[in-house]
Amino acid sequence: MYESFYGFREKPFSLTPDPEFLYLGEKHSTGLSMLRYGLLNRAGITVLTGEIGAGKTTLLRQLLNEVEEDVVVGLISNTHQSFGNLMQWVAVAFDLASDSDSKAVLYDRFAAFLIEQYGAGKRTVLIVDEAQNLDDATLEELRLLSNINADKHQLLQLVLVGQPELRETLRSPRLVQFVERIAVDYHLGPLGVEETARYIDNRLETAGGRPGIFSPAACRFIHYQCAGVPRLVNAVCDTALVYGFAGQADVITAELVYDMVLERLNAGLFGAGKIDFAGIKAETSEQLHKKAMTRARRKAKNFLKRALEEAGDDTASTGGYPGGAA
Repeated sequence: MYESFYGFREKPFSLTPDPEFLYLGEKHSTGLSMLRYGLLNRAGITVLTGEIGAGKTTLLRQLLNEVEEDVVVGLISNTHQSFGNLMQWVAVAFDLASDSDSKAVLYDRFAAFLIEQYGAGKRTVLIVDEAQNLDDATLEELRLLSNINADKHQLLQLVLVGQPELRETLRSPRLVQFVERIAVDYHLGPLGVEETARYIDNRLETAGGRPGIFSPAACRFIHYQCAGVPRLVNAVCDTALVYGFAGQADVITAELVYDMVLERLNAGLFGAGKIDFAGIKAETSEQLHKKAMTRARRKAKNFLKRALEEAGDDTASTGGYPGGAA
């Protein structure tokens, strides 16, 4: 819709993880370096955590794009509470026969596979995405798989990627032996204010557009509204470009983004940044939603004022932005 108006070859803010749009700010650069280190140095277990939308899967896909031919990778990406037989999922991840319900049979097949890969001079890596859904028993099963060895060499490396709840699970006394095997551990935090602006410009340029389509104040407002979470930034920026195109705006201003956010909040819709439910008391889900939207509108107004002031926009002191003087 807006691609030709702003000169894009493709949409710059897709919600689907895409390594081509990878922006390596300080935190994401460190996260990718830690993943690379774990892979190259044969770390027994590597753990990467981060909030929903922080960019974990994008880093993971970049890592997979860099894997050499001597590394065999299996990926389990659809974990859930009723996960079932781990060995069947492992077999599927490595294209092994998974027709048996017997864990012993599947274990023997996988052990033989690991030994075969080792004999061929290859390393085997099992990556588990959304690992926060795994319970203690399943994590312990994974640890036992990592015990398989030949000639004193460990035959399986594990990479676990998940939300912060994974870290809580790993604090369980029952997982002490698992934690002792973790050689690389990194938590991927949100983007900083300046990083968010660079992140937005990077995606604009990667898509074929020009940097600066979003004003400095707009970038700051989006950062605060989205708490620096890349996926939320993408959602807000994409919708803001639709609004900008509708109004034939060459530059996306903070006021325009605020209008869009406020309109969505007034309609009771999400997709307007990070919505905070913490500490809200309500008897029904409807009341909870209503109170959260009210809080979100108030916070958005404050975020706008802060962004305008920090960017040196004169309207911040005159109350000339939507909502008037704070």
